[in-house]
Amino acid sequence: MNFRPCIDIHNGKVKQIVGGSLTDMNNTASENFVSEHDAAYYAALYKSSNLRGGHIILLNPPTSKYYEETRQQAFQALKAFPGGFQVGGGITAENACEYLEAGASHVIVTSYVFNGGSIQYSNLLKLIGEVGQNHLVLDLSCRKRDGEYVIMTDRWQKYTDVVLNHHTLDELASYCSEFLVHAVDVEGKAEGVEEELLSLLGSWNKIPITYAGGVHSYDDIRKIKELGNNKIHVTIGSALDLFGGNLEFDQVMKTIRE
Repeated sequence: MNFRPCIDIHNGKVKQIVGGSLTDMNNTASENFVSEHDAAYYAALYKSSNLRGGHIILLNPPTSKYYEETRQQAFQALKAFPGGFQVGGGITAENACEYLEAGASHVIVTSYVFNGGSIQYSNLLKLIGEVGQNHLVLDLSCRKRDGEYVIMTDRWQKYTDVVLNHHTLDELASYCSEFLVHAVDVEGKAEGVEEELLSLLGSWNKIPITYAGGVHSYDDIRKIKELGNNKIHVTIGSALDLFGGNLEFDQVMKTIRE
């Protein structure tokens, strides 16, 4: 189990938002924290601790008036910590290599692959042709509906018809090197982790998985370690003191190493 840092960028600023609140209309979201620092500041901080494998997420779509500003923030962070971050948000076969060339270790993809509510294997194969399986992370962020975890797309605004279970994990693992899973129902709320989802992920454990969502205490970190069989990596956003929360960065690292 490792700590995977995050830098979420919305409207050109580093933010922490409530996961299900993001909308494309008027570029709005319920904000937990808006930083006075830019993305490069956080990248340099994580570099100083040699924390690799984190993710930078562009939360504005390409149609947004803020998209270019958000994208430039991402490039600045990549420049500050080359090879240290994965990048997601609006990634396609046409632009994926641009982020790798700018210093990303991997690209993270959701909507380009889960397009129209289902898995678009033609797009998935195009991506692999451009960047290779070893540089591809699939974002399987999900919400619970009718007792099942369903993969979400378009900045967590739309349900797909793809249920997250062991069969889906087995099927998709042959196309990528890692999975990123946000528990959307608890993301940004710092009210506790999604234990059932963690148990599902922890009982699989075939390629690396990073979990995000709901961490609000050091006991939550221990719970992720237990349910994930010490193999599920964790990212912490709103609850971390770097983003205005109560969990101290140094103590988080100590708890993970226990």
